[in-house]
Amino acid sequence: MYMLTQTFNISLPNDLVKKADLVAKREYRNRSELIKEALRTYLFNKLSWEELFVYGKKMGKKIGISSEEDIFEKLNNYRNGS
Repeated sequence: MYMLTQTFNISLPNDLVKKADLVAKREYRNRSELIKEALRTYLFNKLSWEELFVYGKKMGKKIGISSEEDIFEKLNNYRNGS
């Protein structure tokens, strides 16, 4: 399947570029491939955490949690057998 691509420029600190180039060389790939994988990984993790927080808020509402204080209260009650 044919994938459309877009080229764009980014500015990075020299030390970050050197580290990226070192890793890319070790893994026998180019800078572009390394940055694509890093961005995919970042976005996957970011979106996964966001989904988890949305789910957590939804479940918290179901059991009556609306603040951090509610969480600590429920934990203390659980630990004390209440």
